[in-house]
Amino acid sequence: MERLSSIFSEPFFIILLGGTLTSSTPIILAAIGEDFVESGGILNLGLEGMMLLGSFTAFVVALNTQNIYLGLLSGMAGGVLIALIFGYLVIYLKINQIVAGLGIEIFVIGITSLLYRVIFGTTFPVISEITSKTPVPFLSQIPYIRSVFNQHIITYLSLAILPVAWWMLYKTNFGLNVRAVGENPVAADAHGVNVYRTRYLTLILEGVLAGLGGAFLSICDLAFFVSNMTMGRGFIAIAIVMLSKWNPARIFYGAFLFGICQSLTFGLQIIGLDVPREFILMLPYVAVIVLLCVLARNTRLPGAFCQPYERE
Repeated sequence: MERLSSIFSEPFFIILLGGTLTSSTPIILAAIGEDFVESGGILNLGLEGMMLLGSFTAFVVALNTQNIYLGLLSGMAGGVLIALIFGYLVIYLKINQIVAGLGIEIFVIGITSLLYRVIFGTTFPVISEITSKTPVPFLSQIPYIRSVFNQHIITYLSLAILPVAWWMLYKTNFGLNVRAVGENPVAADAHGVNVYRTRYLTLILEGVLAGLGGAFLSICDLAFFVSNMTMGRGFIAIAIVMLSKWNPARIFYGAFLFGICQSLTFGLQIIGLDVPREFILMLPYVAVIVLLCVLARNTRLPGAFCQPYERE
């Protein structure tokens, strides 16, 4: 009974809610970018590689410059680099998107692990005293939920991007062009839409957001880098996009579910509940798989999804 009552204690809620938003941030950023890409008819399984290279480049730059903003910009640049490579492979060379995406992911895992070993050897550097949170005045003093309003600025930014992404995709000419290219690139081309450029722009946007998400993970959340530290977050983001039916407004719910399952690892430790750590760590992935099994049958893919386009 004592442990059960601890679930309703303030420390448990503070850890759970604060950790949920922190864990959700990289997923939200990556999923928004993937939403635009998939709406344009491309499946990018290299999203995990974008996030991982963003994590690595951000960590190396931030560690050497002691400047978090340079680290974040470097992480975004790393994501864009992968986007440009992937776009050239699937848009212009018309390589199979699944093969290209998986190939890029495997390559990035290998190259980041190698470069980390070359640069740092057997040491384990940690970024210190350059990350900080931005409390919201008054709201960050409310009991139980004060951790929700005491987050990194990137977390606030990711939440603000959600409605902006919805507006861009459904209320602007750019979003209309993206969706038209995803549904019927031949008809879109006939109406004057540059299919290649539109798809490339969505990939670059995804590179910026996914790289930022990876950078957040390594320098704002964990403050260190380890091999393959993204741990499948890119694939989780892809699944969440499909579950949200390509509506950015719904991405938050899937990301929040992932975050709350992940933050349970620390929350249950606070109340002293004896649950194997490995069991809790697998909860976010099991939850997403269950939702995919239940909801994926009602998902309608864009008409030209995963199909290369060649102008006649």
